[in-house]
Amino acid sequence: MENAVYINNLHAVLPNSPVNNKEMEVVLGEVGGQRSRAKPVILRSNQIKNRHYAIDPQTGEYNYTNASLAAEAVKGLFTKEGTQLEQLDSLVASTSMADQIMPNHGVMVHGELKNPSLEVISTAGICLCGMTALKYAYLNVKAGESKHSAVVASELASNVMHSRNFAAESDYKVDMLNQKPEIAFEKDFLRWMLSDGAGAALLSNQANPTGLSLRIDWIDIVSYADKLEACMYAGAEKIDGVLKSWTRFDSKEREQQSILSVKQDVKLLNENIVKFTVEDALSKIIKKRAIKASDYDFFLPHYSSGYFRERLFEGLNNIDFQIPYDKWFTNLTEKGNTGSASIFIMLDELFKSGKLINGQKLLCYVPESGRFSSAFMQLSVVSQ
Repeated sequence: MENAVYINNLHAVLPNSPVNNKEMEVVLGEVGGQRSRAKPVILRSNQIKNRHYAIDPQTGEYNYTNASLAAEAVKGLFTKEGTQLEQLDSLVASTSMADQIMPNHGVMVHGELKNPSLEVISTAGICLCGMTALKYAYLNVKAGESKHSAVVASELASNVMHSRNFAAESDYKVDMLNQKPEIAFEKDFLRWMLSDGAGAALLSNQANPTGLSLRIDWIDIVSYADKLEACMYAGAEKIDGVLKSWTRFDSKEREQQSILSVKQDVKLLNENIVKFTVEDALSKIIKKRAIKASDYDFFLPHYSSGYFRERLFEGLNNIDFQIPYDKWFTNLTEKGNTGSASIFIMLDELFKSGKLINGQKLLCYVPESGRFSSAFMQLSVVSQ
């Protein structure tokens, strides 16, 4: 007999005080000793007002590693009476870029936690890896292989967005930004998009005896790598649609060409992100799950920039799955784009908001432009 699976608690960690738009360049540093001419245009497009960095604003030094930030999020799950870190029998961790290439991120998080030996899994990816981690934990509990599983997604984007990682380059075509806001995703323009944070969830086969739980009804994930080339990547250069690995460049080439920086093919992104990750993916799920838009009380979408908010709305309308804005729950503007951690950070805020009541249904959506993937998840509110 399959178990029902519940999210019993959520916890988010956003390092240090919020950093507003005026303070960003002070914290991340200027490239080539010059202020970015493009930043104001990018910020108008992405509509983010505050974000967090794991950088001490006074010293400029990092006060978290990716692993330690993730560990703080996991520790925060164990605030309720009767729950202990030592009860965990499974830890699933995810991040876009770990602190190191080897060993895997999950065991480094376990090393920070120092809880007793247990199963540890890491999932790789970009924005979607938090959902693949959650699905592993969900299936683990559902199959009866785990009784208490913690899932954590964390991002330390500032590691690669700091000015010290960028050599001075020629001026970008700033004038084009006013005509095409999506150009703001190019290469180091992502410096003004991404930020740091971690979110964790505690899963079991029992609802909380008192208060709220979120039952995971289903998680569907689909990849379109069979149809589309890589769009967002790091540690490679795209040549004629094919990624050339950083290992094929010498150290001088890697530095001169910023091979390790995060890059995005914005033309490919703009043409395909809604078409595939919303319209195609959700159309298939509608048939598979027999769902309709009116089933849902809240819609939690991850999108990287406010620029895509209206396009997402239009994509839903294109497949007759209209969800009015008053049902949307996002915190991009104040929490920033935290990649794989964002869905957990959103859920944590909503879970503790007092807005949830028994029987409500939540639809969560996380796309990834890496090579175009999409995840949708249905949660049901259970109140004892």
